[in-house]
Amino acid sequence: MSPILILLSFLIYTSLVFLISRLTLRKANNESYFLGNRNSPWYVVAYGMIGASLSGVTFMSVPGLVQAEQFSYMVLVMGYVGGYAVIAGVLLPLYYKMNLTSIYTYLEKRFGFSSYKTGSLYFIVSRLIGSSFRMFLVVNVLQLFVFDNWGIPFWLTVSLFMILILLYSFKGGIKTIVWTDTLQTTFMITAVIITIFIVSKELNLGLGELLATAKGEGYTRLFVTDINDPRFFLKQFFAGMFITIVMTGLDQDMMQKNLSCRNLRDAQKNVLTFGAILIPVNLLFLFLGAVLWIYAGEVGIEIVQTSDELFPSAALEHLGVLAGLTFFLGLVSAAYSSADGTLTALTTTFCIDFLGLKRKPGMTERKIRRIRYQVHIAFSFLVMLIIIGYGFINDEALISKLFTIAGYTYGPLLGLYFFGLYTRWQVFDRWVPLVAIMSPILSYLLSISSQRLLWGYVFGFEILIVNGFITFLGLLLLVRRKQI
Repeated sequence: MSPILILLSFLIYTSLVFLISRLTLRKANNESYFLGNRNSPWYVVAYGMIGASLSGVTFMSVPGLVQAEQFSYMVLVMGYVGGYAVIAGVLLPLYYKMNLTSIYTYLEKRFGFSSYKTGSLYFIVSRLIGSSFRMFLVVNVLQLFVFDNWGIPFWLTVSLFMILILLYSFKGGIKTIVWTDTLQTTFMITAVIITIFIVSKELNLGLGELLATAKGEGYTRLFVTDINDPRFFLKQFFAGMFITIVMTGLDQDMMQKNLSCRNLRDAQKNVLTFGAILIPVNLLFLFLGAVLWIYAGEVGIEIVQTSDELFPSAALEHLGVLAGLTFFLGLVSAAYSSADGTLTALTTTFCIDFLGLKRKPGMTERKIRRIRYQVHIAFSFLVMLIIIGYGFINDEALISKLFTIAGYTYGPLLGLYFFGLYTRWQVFDRWVPLVAIMSPILSYLLSISSQRLLWGYVFGFEILIVNGFITFLGLLLLVRRKQI
């Protein structure tokens, strides 16, 4: 691909994002930033959340894992639907009833100050590590396949992306992101569809023939029945369910978009529609993976390090200009969607939960706006430093481990909310942070020792459920006699 064509397409796409940002900034205020004035159309939120939930990890990793794991990932996605039903039926009514801006305010009302700060802090740590890692994966691919050819250093590439994301998101916040997410979702899905059709043409096979070939190669296998396999179908299903409850229902980034809907009914329609749409969308990504592996076998694409290389290698080096261009734009969309919502959610959590901007007397609209600008810029700079730091580490195993550790920090949130919603006991609030620290540590130790202690059993994503259960047990030890 021509560097000029790549640069031109990047500038056009970024201009579209800034145009949407400009259109949504009319009459923007602090309420627009935090909750979009609670006026977001539910169907727009549902569609835009697809891109936000997929991110660059799904965009590159899901197609690549098809060779090793076939379509077993879909069982995890099926579990998502159950998780979204819980969010719609349990969590959203709670959040709307309490009229929350930060969802972690619930923990203060239910348990106390220490629990509240613990929940907020865990979200901030999880999002900083996790979202920075997702964006690193995307930007690193762009660096290797595009910007290295121009002699642009990695730190400058990261800085450029973060500055652009900062510029279009720091004023409008969630009101802007709800609409820019729709653009990002469109480009990501379009890239997948166009690539499938291009490969179909290259192999001279119709879609039906491609599907039959994928089945013949064994790529479409759904269910793993070995209980000791991390992909055992029951593990996958329930893990998917609880991952959704925690990483969407207890995540400020994802729930802030839901809370921007006009009312509870619209928010529920949004989350249930979004959950249903994820099934065909993820099937599309898996089918793309099968198609690309078939193509790789035909033309001899070499995967040097990880299966994540499959999609970028095929699109940028073998399938021609159109495939390369759509992949590039899809990846840029993934980079933007990995960061813009995160920056807004981190800023909201810090401003509401730690600075208490809505509680302090004498806080005018202008003062709040000035402080949130500063916080938004500070988090942008921090995310940028973390991503550049990943680049200096240059150890994929270590970086992946950091990402895994970030996943462990959602377990205490699961335990806290489950205890709060389904018991009436009060706890000694000042000891809650200790429980929240110990439960991920114990979960990790159990995970690495499970084969020896549990007769060969290997934990997969379901370790999240164990983590939440340990937190729940720890809270039982802190119960006071007085009930709420």
